[in-house]
Amino acid sequence: MQILITGGAGFIGSSLANYLLTHTDASVVIVDNYLTGRQVNLPQSDRCRFIKADVNNFNDISSIFNAFGFDYVFHYAAVVGVKRTLDNPVMVLDDLLGIRNVLSLCKNTGVQRVFYASSSEVYGEPVHLPQHEETTPLNSRLPYAVVKNAGEAFCRSYYQEFGLEYTIFRFFNTYGPNQSPDFVVSRFIDAALKDEPVTIYGDGQQTRTFCYIDDHLEATVNCLLQNKFVNDVVNIGNDQEISVIELARVIISLASSRSKILHLDPLEEGDMTRRQPDIEKMQDLLKRPFTSLEEGLSKIILSRSGFDRKVAEGLKNSI
Repeated sequence: MQILITGGAGFIGSSLANYLLTHTDASVVIVDNYLTGRQVNLPQSDRCRFIKADVNNFNDISSIFNAFGFDYVFHYAAVVGVKRTLDNPVMVLDDLLGIRNVLSLCKNTGVQRVFYASSSEVYGEPVHLPQHEETTPLNSRLPYAVVKNAGEAFCRSYYQEFGLEYTIFRFFNTYGPNQSPDFVVSRFIDAALKDEPVTIYGDGQQTRTFCYIDDHLEATVNCLLQNKFVNDVVNIGNDQEISVIELARVIISLASSRSKILHLDPLEEGDMTRRQPDIEKMQDLLKRPFTSLEEGLSKIILSRSGFDRKVAEGLKNSI
């Protein structure tokens, strides 16, 4: 298999590349413009090639498609992060160019199937829980969610008109050892390990669910290898809710930290009160128990350097 991963220097994209290189005989091409991706994330393998390029620039990306003849494409390139997307709405909207470029090139170069990274953000404020792929309305009007929703419509339209098969993944919060420091789990852990204040927007009663990267990768790659949920939408996430303030308390406890919780003013927009996916399809892909939040957090804390050995020993005994 020849596989392209756009946004492949980011946390999820690079983790996917590593997983494919480890568990399959696929050759992987990674494309990233380093907006949020990092060179240190790139896999070291003879079957992996990195090309710095911007998918929003057709001239940048078209020659790559023509040179390699991809079988499958994971389109994960996007502007991400709540604060970043709120501060740069026009840059977010520019990602519509990349979605159209990738799909047009896929249908013209014989790609068999596109896997599109959408987001739980498309659901907006919850109408009912858990949030089901087919029955839950998509009501967010934030630019990031609008772009993800439009990307889903592009996928359906290219299938309807050109027969280009797709699978849409709606990612709920994924976390793991190599996640960027500006996401909530990494931010809380970094602060806790330094005994610095753990900062929370608002009262912290907003709830989230957190999916460990290993569970995420096993499910999404099984979707490819087992040819499941073709021309369909799949929530990729864990359904165990936890409030943001309780997440902070758990991390402080696991890290044996002296950090205090500091409340900041609520975000003006984009901080939904609750999120919880319907996980029927996710369970069908994973076919094993989810990694518990405590186990996943402990693995991340263990992977960080520069903290007390006693903390590490205590965590090893608790996993």
